[in-house]
Amino acid sequence: MDKELMTIHGNTYGKVRETVLTAKGKVYAAVNFAMVEAYWEIGKEITGAIGDRAEYGKGLIAYLSEQLTREFGTGFTVRNLQAMRQFYQAFPNTHTLCAELSWSHYRRLIRIDNEERRAFYLKELLLNPDEIATIVKNFGGEEDE
Repeated sequence: MDKELMTIHGNTYGKVRETVLTAKGKVYAAVNFAMVEAYWEIGKEITGAIGDRAEYGKGLIAYLSEQLTREFGTGFTVRNLQAMRQFYQAFPNTHTLCAELSWSHYRRLIRIDNEERRAFYLKELLLNPDEIATIVKNFGGEEDE
């Protein structure tokens, strides 16, 4: 194959490759945000069902964990379901959710009790989503999931 043809093939491959990578990125972002919204909805449902009944809540969350894990597999531990409830309570308005942030980002943000500080770090994450480790360290959070 001559050099010109190799160049054309290479350029075409590069463009096609970039299209595939862009599409994959969009799919990942859409799925990620769909899961964030689902976790918010789960948190809302749990919060509404529990109300002020703490003992009932423990039993309900354990029951949900068992049933959801049986049907859907991992990801529905008692701890995760409690985090989903806390997520809804920290962000009660679905319009405040940001597609740019992952569930891991939100898991870290919900550890901040002070609403003003949470809003500050939310803005920091939106400006620098790849700097989660530094941002978490700054507000004293832990990096576990």
